[in-house]
Amino acid sequence: MSASGSVAAVETSDADQWTRAEAANITLTNDTTAPLIEENSESISDDYWIWDTWPLRNRDGSIVKINGWQIVFSLTASDDLVPGARHNEATIRYFYSRDGQTWQEGGQAFEAPLGHHQWAGSAMYDQGEEQIYHFYTAVSSFPEFRQRPALAIGSSIETGPQGVELTGEQEHVIMGTPDGELYQTLEQSREQGIVYAFRDPWYFQHPETGEDFVVFEANTPTGSRDPGNPQSFNGNIGVMRATNDELTEWELLPPVLEAIGTNQQLERPHFVFNDGKWYLFTISHKFTFAPGLDGPDGLYGFVSDSMYGDYEPLNEGGLVIANPEEAPFQAYSWLVMPQGDNALVESFENFRGLDDTSRGSISLDEVGYLPPEEQKELFGGTLAPSLKLQLEGTETRIVAEFNDGHFLPSGGSSGKGPKQSR
Repeated sequence: MSASGSVAAVETSDADQWTRAEAANITLTNDTTAPLIEENSESISDDYWIWDTWPLRNRDGSIVKINGWQIVFSLTASDDLVPGARHNEATIRYFYSRDGQTWQEGGQAFEAPLGHHQWAGSAMYDQGEEQIYHFYTAVSSFPEFRQRPALAIGSSIETGPQGVELTGEQEHVIMGTPDGELYQTLEQSREQGIVYAFRDPWYFQHPETGEDFVVFEANTPTGSRDPGNPQSFNGNIGVMRATNDELTEWELLPPVLEAIGTNQQLERPHFVFNDGKWYLFTISHKFTFAPGLDGPDGLYGFVSDSMYGDYEPLNEGGLVIANPEEAPFQAYSWLVMPQGDNALVESFENFRGLDDTSRGSISLDEVGYLPPEEQKELFGGTLAPSLKLQLEGTETRIVAEFNDGHFLPSGGSSGKGPKQSR
């Protein structure tokens, strides 16, 4: 049921806070440390870097399987580029698979998308309409990087014995822009000199009311103009609600979570519903924590009894998955998907080998000063091994590692079992 046909609309309230005191409890443990990626994964593309990736899902969040095929979408850019240049050339492409782990390249997801380039989003398939609702971020060119959540409607899916093709004309609409009160504008962010965000729309249908929502990454205006002031670290997880059945009109709602004084960047937020709980996940970097706090590049999570509720950080501080200490940037952009009573987490291979003794250890900031071929050697640019995550109330635990880029069906296991148990 969509927004206009819902019986009882969600009541909004003020955003809950991820506080400095909570983030001070961030701890890297065996349960939250991903296994070391021993070997470079084989890329799913011969020509493109692959990073942020998301599956085609049904309205209820389960992974779509049509005539035996699964589909995922990824941000891609030519692997002729140095890794750091890929963000300004990002294009969304799709890949398809029979077994959810051996992916074939399909092509570009859009013929004429909005924006100079596109950043991450989500994709929902309406079985009755037989069309895709594809949410993405339309981005202007460097150095501005103005971001607007967008929606492409109209793609259909044709399948055959050898593959999948997306067909049909698409209508593209902008879903919304920051209002300067709940959500910081690009102009407001320039006064602070830190990263700006209004992106990463993730679709979900409210499990009780049937309303159509997206959550997205943004920032809360605080009035701070000092990049060294903790108040300038003002990330939030925003919400939009559809106001028509066609999903072409959306209203801004208050954020569900803010990290004012704690963290400036809560990327790719998304929900998993499990045992009546709302699990809210996001990803963040070490460098975006406010002064006086320390957390690794990782997947962070919170749990609540409702959409606008009291969110308790998972594992006390919020850390769910981090890279091993010997390879702190080996993977990024973790995405949590329902899988039976637990969850499956996928990510992409980021930078590895920074402590290679033949070259001498270098920091992540120094990678861009290396010769282009050395930068490319350090960057994975494809899907990383998937992880099985056990959800137990306010605690989580990594319990298994699967093959690279393994997307299991939502209802249970399929394909080969885990290659490594913990």
